[in-house]
Amino acid sequence: MMKLLIGFAVLAAVIALVLLVVGQRSFVRVDDPAGASSPAAALSIPAPPVADDGRGFLYGRVTTAGGGVYRGRLRWGGDEEAFWGHYLNGLKRTNPWAPFVPPELLPKERREVEILGIRIGRRQRRVDLGRPFMARFGDVRRIEARGRDVRVTLKSGTTIDLDRFAAGDFDDGVRVWDAERGTVDLGPRRIRAIELLPTPPLDAAPSRLYGTVRTPQGDFTGFLQWDRHECTGSDELVGRSDGSELRLRFDAIRSIARHAPGGSLVTLLDGREIVLSGNRKVGSGNRGIYVDDRRYGRVLISWEAFERADLRPAGSGPAYDDFPPGRPLTGSVVSRSGRRLAGRLVFDLDESETTETLDAPAGGVDYTIPFARIAAVVPAPADGDGPRVTLLGGEELELEARGDLGAGNAGLLIFAAGGGRPAYLPWADVARLELEPPPAVP
Repeated sequence: MMKLLIGFAVLAAVIALVLLVVGQRSFVRVDDPAGASSPAAALSIPAPPVADDGRGFLYGRVTTAGGGVYRGRLRWGGDEEAFWGHYLNGLKRTNPWAPFVPPELLPKERREVEILGIRIGRRQRRVDLGRPFMARFGDVRRIEARGRDVRVTLKSGTTIDLDRFAAGDFDDGVRVWDAERGTVDLGPRRIRAIELLPTPPLDAAPSRLYGTVRTPQGDFTGFLQWDRHECTGSDELVGRSDGSELRLRFDAIRSIARHAPGGSLVTLLDGREIVLSGNRKVGSGNRGIYVDDRRYGRVLISWEAFERADLRPAGSGPAYDDFPPGRPLTGSVVSRSGRRLAGRLVFDLDESETTETLDAPAGGVDYTIPFARIAAVVPAPADGDGPRVTLLGGEELELEARGDLGAGNAGLLIFAAGGGRPAYLPWADVARLELEPPPAVP
């Protein structure tokens, strides 16, 4: 009898120890109706729900190459872009504005010619006028596969042909939550067309990441994409702690802070603190955090500039109909010689509508600012500081002479009222650009 009692005592101790370890690690199995990448996650107390009908999620009708039709909530690549404010990326097949510039005036660049590390001269050639494509999904009406091209039709009616094989977002395929046919992942070769539609009320959608990211350049608040990727509460932050892998759902996290060396200090909603490392997403390999800050449109905060992210509940964001169609860029340009030109504008031989963006960095933060939010641009102020962008609200940003504000800018076209060929002004000759505000700013 004594041996039996001792055996029961040992068994009870083992069970208690197992329960204690499991409780400390907080591993539970969950069934994720929103389509998270893994059903296993380390959870804390979930964030309280926010009243929202899910209209900020992507939604549309997908027609397959075989004639099948799926309709429902969409997420690009299965676990990437999921909301109307996220960007569709690709590479434009051609530059339609280049023919308006005399060949001898097209910008050129000089490159060193080296053999075995020895400089033997310089070579001059035209600046590459190929341009990437970026548009918020809320600005897009239709995406269609057309042989070697992907044709994108914007709400404004403008069509852009992208190189289908240039590693754009179309190559990632799309996941569709169809109410009748279930959840399906469609690869790019199966997709004929995607028609984007206003999102109806959704019942089983995950929460969206929202919060404030702190940097030496200031604080940025809005919807987030961690590592340019994770953007819903059901997405997971993965790392190692005390020699074991942890998978923490974002809707269980209160804050994430940089933690030396090469890791992150994660605070859960219940107050527990966990140091994660051993995964690029929680260390120096992180590709940056997107913040949809309403002041600027969108910023990308590099890991070097990142200090801390404080998360809190929010809705799903702006709906499809909250993005008005783009309008032609209009305004005036003052040259360094004092000449003023006014009319329709094409910036950098590329951006021609108010929904397109000016992209430039400052202190480890990359700004992506829709032209609809910009009042003026000064490429090189008289005081010798960096280029300045004045927003409609009056805020002035001092940015670096890189990206759209760098020497690689291909200049401006100005189409004066009354038609005719446009005037061309090289970027080096631009003293100031002033834009007319659109009737609505998304």
